[in-house]
Amino acid sequence: MGRPHGLDGSFHVVDASPGLLGVGASVRVDVGASVRVDARDLRIVRRAGTDERPIVRLEGFEDRAAAESLRGRELLVARSAARELEPEEWWAEDLVGCRVHDAGRPVGTVARLLALPSCEVLEVERDPGPGTLLVPLVADAVREVDPVARAIEVDLRFLGES
Repeated sequence: MGRPHGLDGSFHVVDASPGLLGVGASVRVDVGASVRVDARDLRIVRRAGTDERPIVRLEGFEDRAAAESLRGRELLVARSAARELEPEEWWAEDLVGCRVHDAGRPVGTVARLLALPSCEVLEVERDPGPGTLLVPLVADAVREVDPVARAIEVDLRFLGES
């Protein structure tokens, strides 16, 4: 959560997932919806701003000092509030920990998903060997993603490795 907005306990939402609080979004969070902050379920009592820069106020946070106390905290919504994913879409948290391989050859394990300006990439901790490998989430680099099997097939040749 970002800086306070006004005097009534509202605050800016920063680094929101795309469409998280937007109209027609992947997750519609509006007045009355429940969100989680630090293991506490709270209700949204105000939603303003734009889809790109939402402004929210939570119940029990009625002034600027209360909003300031939330600054830097993570605002979470239930996955059940999200729309159904399209084919070739995955939740980042479902990819973390997946084994990465190329034609049966072990490459490593996904440490995290990074959003770069051109596309999202998997940060893969190499195994065997030290270091990391960045794998762009594009069809040429990623052959198959199977979050149920916790496995991702990549093309190392496309990534410049033999």
